[in-house]
Amino acid sequence: EAQLVESGGGLVQAGGSLRLSCEASGFTYDDYVIGWFRQAPGQEREGVSCISRSDGETYYADSVKGRFTISSDNAKNTVYLQMNSLKPEDTAVYYCAADGFATVQACPVGMDNWGKGTLVTVSS
Repeated sequence: EAQLVESGGGLVQAGGSLRLSCEASGFTYDDYVIGWFRQAPGQEREGVSCISRSDGETYYADSVKGRFTISSDNAKNTVYLQMNSLKPEDTAVYYCAADGFATVQACPVGMDNWGKGTLVTVSS
């Protein structure tokens, strides 16, 4: 059974940095899109960044371009999200998700496999 486990969330002041990690296991195929999504209280879940595990193609939402960097260590089956220059509006539960049929540029919220999420709180 495919499983995704996030870690690295926490409380940080505005302007600070955090690195989220997502460890994947149980996937029976190697070619899938994996990404980070977030959901703030009272808001819909949105795609933050996605990466293709096969060719490294990436996508970033406009709101995080230039501040967040997604990367994948395929040997460790782990995807990272380096978040710099954090803003209070980045506060949300961040989820890792993966799908064998998604496209990177779509980074869709309808991914098949989801982690349980990790909370990121940015104080002003």
